[in-house]
Amino acid sequence: MARERNNFISHEFSMANGASPFSYRTNSAYQRRVVRATKQLMHEVVMEKLQMEKGMIFQITDMGCSIGPNTLISVKNIVESVESKFQIMTKNTNNNDNETVPKKIIQVFFNDHAFNDFNTLFMSLPLKRSYYAAAAVGSFYDRVFPDRSVHIVNCSYGLHFLSRVPSEVEDEKSLAWNKGNVYYSHAKEKVIRQYMKQHEEDMNSFLNARAQEVVPGGLVFITVPARPDGTPHSQVIYNMLAHILGSCFLDLANQGDIEEEEVDSFNIPVYITSPSEVKEAIIRNGSFSIEKLEILPKETSPTNGLTAKDASVHIRAITEGLIEEKIGPKILDKLFQLYVQKLEDAYLDLLSGEAISLFVALKRKTNL
Repeated sequence: MARERNNFISHEFSMANGASPFSYRTNSAYQRRVVRATKQLMHEVVMEKLQMEKGMIFQITDMGCSIGPNTLISVKNIVESVESKFQIMTKNTNNNDNETVPKKIIQVFFNDHAFNDFNTLFMSLPLKRSYYAAAAVGSFYDRVFPDRSVHIVNCSYGLHFLSRVPSEVEDEKSLAWNKGNVYYSHAKEKVIRQYMKQHEEDMNSFLNARAQEVVPGGLVFITVPARPDGTPHSQVIYNMLAHILGSCFLDLANQGDIEEEEVDSFNIPVYITSPSEVKEAIIRNGSFSIEKLEILPKETSPTNGLTAKDASVHIRAITEGLIEEKIGPKILDKLFQLYVQKLEDAYLDLLSGEAISLFVALKRKTNL
């Protein structure tokens, strides 16, 4: 019997849209390097581990697709691997007996929140493609597809975005109130624990939903920014970038551009996990076997070619919508001008920070 949907509403965390000069579409080159680094890993898993069904329709989804072009590269890589697998299956079947393997129809669902700029994404679809494309709206922390209907799930650089800011962090009466900060990494231990707890809950929600949607023997690919096991949160490059942004908010509050209460009520819902935390979450969930768990090459590090201006635009593409929602657009330009200056001053410190990208390939267990 299918399990019930999760009983919460996920916060809609949208990237800057295609019309913005700070659009995620034109400011996500780092994530693109990561996508390209996973191509061979995904191909190997598809060829060795994917269990093929006799049905004609093969369904793939890229979850947290945003507006491209990275999602289109991921989908292209997966589709090509699946087609190679089909060709080998067809050849082996024709050599062994008279049964003919029917041609597979590949359906790709691009998944993201309702506020995502799907118009920009779908206008970017290649004219010559071997798959049918559709949008699937909804949070990947909840159910999106029918039971046992999806064969491959891909989620690249999406699961570090939490479904929500932990409620205790925004509660003035809580011991975990994150006063004076907009992020968790340099805050007190109680704040860090609340973020960690939220991430654990979100990972379990993601895995539970996919366990119901993915066919037995189907695959789930996850790529996330991460920190090496044992590395303090404050020494991770991504977190250092967010902490510096937080100091810019405080400067604007001291100058009277925003209220101190606005800073206290604003928290970025992002958590940087570790390989051991991801592995523990998967084992605890119990629905998938781990087929690969690898740290990507150092060439995917965010410090590779990093400049203060590049880092500022990259962070703005991710956080602009959230800042506008919580505080409004009035401070955006001034905030990020100050941010560039501070990043230039902190450049050497950033280079000393830690950062990895983690690739995980999961297979849906068939005995559940």
